[in-house]
Amino acid sequence: MVRTSPTIAASDALRECVRSQRRELDLRLADTYVERELFSPVADDDLIKVVIGPRRAGKSFFAVRLVHRWGSYGYVNFDDERLTALGNADRLVAAIDEEYGRPTHLLLDEIQNLPRWELVANRLQRQGRRLVLTGSNAHLLSRELATHLTGRHQAVAIFPFSFPEYLQARGGADALGTAERIEALRTYADAGGMPEPLVKRMDRRSYAATLVDAVVYKDVVRRARIRGPRAIEDLARYLLSNVGAEYALHRLAQASGCGSAHTAQKYLGLLEEAFLVFSLRRFSFKVREQLRANPKCYCIDNGLATAGGYRATADLGHLAENLVAVRLLREQLAGGAEAFFWKSAQGEEVDFVVKRGRGIAEAIQVAWSVESPATHDREVRALVKAARDLHCPSLLVLTAAERETTERVSWHGDSATVRFVPLWQWLLRAPAREV
Repeated sequence: MVRTSPTIAASDALRECVRSQRRELDLRLADTYVERELFSPVADDDLIKVVIGPRRAGKSFFAVRLVHRWGSYGYVNFDDERLTALGNADRLVAAIDEEYGRPTHLLLDEIQNLPRWELVANRLQRQGRRLVLTGSNAHLLSRELATHLTGRHQAVAIFPFSFPEYLQARGGADALGTAERIEALRTYADAGGMPEPLVKRMDRRSYAATLVDAVVYKDVVRRARIRGPRAIEDLARYLLSNVGAEYALHRLAQASGCGSAHTAQKYLGLLEEAFLVFSLRRFSFKVREQLRANPKCYCIDNGLATAGGYRATADLGHLAENLVAVRLLREQLAGGAEAFFWKSAQGEEVDFVVKRGRGIAEAIQVAWSVESPATHDREVRALVKAARDLHCPSLLVLTAAERETTERVSWHGDSATVRFVPLWQWLLRAPAREV
């Protein structure tokens, strides 16, 4: 009787795993693909490309299309139970080489599931491989990348569909009139841009609700080994119900039953690392004041907020504000800007101030409608104050209006020019390039 050694058996199992994943990949390449817009170009060079973003946003599909255009590549997905006990990465690389013919490019999907992944990535890069990594955890961007791959990587953020991508998935924007674009914006503001339910015509609300649960329990509770998950689930629901609102840690602890501000801070960080929510700081020229002020919280996708929160009806004003926050976050991750909100000493508030270089380049208010005189005056007076205090040259009010207008506004001796820009038009602004 011939016995197969454990080493040979393990190698055979890896080869079969890589082979079966390749078959799945071939099927996915036949699916409908929507071109993704990027805020910075991605070149075929020796920098490690790290594609980050929330669960089910299309990172893997984007990365596959990217390396497919660059030439020979090999693929492995670490979100596979057959690889959970992988003890020797060299055997896996050998299996990839055998299946794909020693490709130049390697796409390592959901790399955060591989223990000590950064050591493997660094070694493969030194050996001349060109790597594309994907991960569903912001931990890859904020900590590991900065610590282990400094100067040798490029982070590429893939989020749920932007408004241009959403329109493209629905057939394109060219044939739509202004009224149709506004109606599409209203639907997008409520439904969000998760790719799968839109492309496959699935019920998006039940899909989004299930996805919120998956993020909380798979990407947070299981990964962080949280024993009592009810508090972090309640915290997630509370935050999704209050997009655009300021928060204090002690109030988050009270609302969710976390027990302490320290625990609330920890849980909030885990939800941010899982790309469910993100925070925006209040702007001040004094760093200490920035750190002490209460931040605001936003959701990575409007559909997740409306499906996962407790709101009975959609608040179009806050949903529109969330769209702008996500757009600015994407630009910020690409290194193009920093976004904050701002308050005057008297309490006037500007939804977003955008810092480019050393100064504030733009102040932005978001309101679905400014037909009410009270709403109009509130929005523009805060902008006039911001223009004076921040020396800001560009003042915008984004609304659901059909066309752009300009208004000269005066308030308590100060005056400034304010542009009223349709939100759909602002969201359709082209980024650096598309890939």
